Amino acid sequence: MEIKKGVAVSPGISIGKCLVIDAEDYRIPRRLIDPSQRMTETQRVRNVFKDAIEELTKLQAEQEEIEGQKMKDIFAVHLSYLRDRTLRKKITDMITTESVTAEFAVSKTLRDIAAHFAKVKDAYISERAADIYDIEHRLLRLLVGGKRQDIAALKEEAIVVARELSPTQTASFNKEYIKGIATGAGGRTSHTAIVARSLGIPAVVAVEDITESVNAGDTVIIDGNRGIVIVNPDDNTIQQYLEYAVEYTELEHRLDAIREKPAETRDGVRVVLFGNIEFPDEAHSVLEKGGEGIGLYRTEFLYLNRDTEPTEQEHYEAYSKTVAVFKSRPVILRTVDLGADKYTQSRRYAREPNPFLGLRSIRYCLQNLTMFKTQLHAIMRASVLGDLRIMFPLITNLQELMQAKMVLGDVMEDLDDEGIPYNRKIKVGIMIETPAAALTASMLAKDVEFFSIGTNDLTQYTLAVDRGNELVSTLYSSVDPAVIRLIRTVIQDAHKARVEVNVCGEMASEPESVMLLLGLGIRKLSMAAPMIPEIKQIIRSVTVEECNKVARKVLGMNSERQISSFLRDAARKILPEAF
Repeated sequence: MEIKKGVAVSPGISIGKCLVIDAEDYRIPRRLIDPSQRMTETQRVRNVFKDAIEELTKLQAEQEEIEGQKMKDIFAVHLSYLRDRTLRKKITDMITTESVTAEFAVSKTLRDIAAHFAKVKDAYISERAADIYDIEHRLLRLLVGGKRQDIAALKEEAIVVARELSPTQTASFNKEYIKGIATGAGGRTSHTAIVARSLGIPAVVAVEDITESVNAGDTVIIDGNRGIVIVNPDDNTIQQYLEYAVEYTELEHRLDAIREKPAETRDGVRVVLFGNIEFPDEAHSVLEKGGEGIGLYRTEFLYLNRDTEPTEQEHYEAYSKTVAVFKSRPVILRTVDLGADKYTQSRRYAREPNPFLGLRSIRYCLQNLTMFKTQLHAIMRASVLGDLRIMFPLITNLQELMQAKMVLGDVMEDLDDEGIPYNRKIKVGIMIETPAAALTASMLAKDVEFFSIGTNDLTQYTLAVDRGNELVSTLYSSVDPAVIRLIRTVIQDAHKARVEVNVCGEMASEPESVMLLLGLGIRKLSMAAPMIPEIKQIIRSVTVEECNKVARKVLGMNSERQISSFLRDAARKILPEAF
């Protein structure tokens, strides 16, 4: 039995067999297989060599006769290696004699060859190391890609273990069978964490060496409350966690009992609780948990895990399906937020050196107007079906906002010309996700109906900490004094301008942050559906005056650690089971 500590990002207990997912862009760990699987793994190697040869042959044939001669020569070198039976036999022999996975045998064999070439003093031979690494990457991409297709068609319950999960991978999961997640990378606001919370799947991230510690089929316990992963637990530990799971389920049932009751403080102040969703099917879960609408509808799912961009009709059907669930209640739809860690198929290989500071979100949309207008056209068509609202992400200045609104205006003119009805008074808002937007909120407020504070990116950009990087995860905190002061500034400017303001970042899902946000003046929160009952219980257990005192106390503190400890202690007194 091995106990590993990570960062708890989605509550709950899960016990089951693990499914290990490798990625083609990092070193594959040595992982053993059952002797009965050796023939299967050997065949996978033969198949992937065949697929790689076909792929390269096709690319070679597509090169121009003159300009592409250099590329043709490179492909010829790679093809000669791939057709080398000795190389393939070396890999399959390793699988047979050492009972390792195809991925590990390919990676280990090719990296050993590359390392040998790199040591040779002859420049021509040493430069061949780069070719070997390229071949390794191609083979692993094909091997891992095949496994990802298997994951999408998963037919039995499993706990997913991976170095990291991309948005595309999580979009392809069969949610019915994924019962727990553990990753080596990530933080509280990484995409994996957000999806896990949204779907109510227990998850722990930033677990050191997790992929090296497990083999496919191992029994694993995910403790999403304490941030613990237990590999191959003994019988006593399993029994103990089965009891924990029962206790947690009982808490969920108790909280579900307040579903129809309002999120109202003890002194009668009403708070509106919305849900965050990523897929249309999640809308019902928000309603079931007592959500009063959608505060953040992430629309990127339409672009991920597919070879072509979605059509306007596909957009329309997804949005109308969600609006139909809530009828006259608000559905705030965030226009597509691509770039950073979320790429379309056409851009997946055109990565940027610093993507979170690059062409992402509204910037990407404004440079891809055809795509942007297609989405806006569908949104406006769906706007007549209910209270649909538009929210532009990552606005950093007034010029970006005005450009986005101009594009929306062009779409409205097109709809008028086509005689298609739409809501001419649709509410338009923006995400406040950067210090630039927070500090100019008073200016931006003049041209919008609402603000939504995205605490995930606001924290990342304020503290200069990559929110998905486990190496600096301890530095990332939405209750850092700098972040709290920016949030207070936005709230004050919104109230002065009589503009609605809510919080839709993961901070809204954290029980320990609720009293602080209420004390700062927030009266609308949007969160992952499973967290709505917990947050509602805390709201119903406090008074606004108590929250104001908490906020005043926090604003007088000068360290994140002091603030975090204070808020956690305050929340624990109200809802000890959540901690």
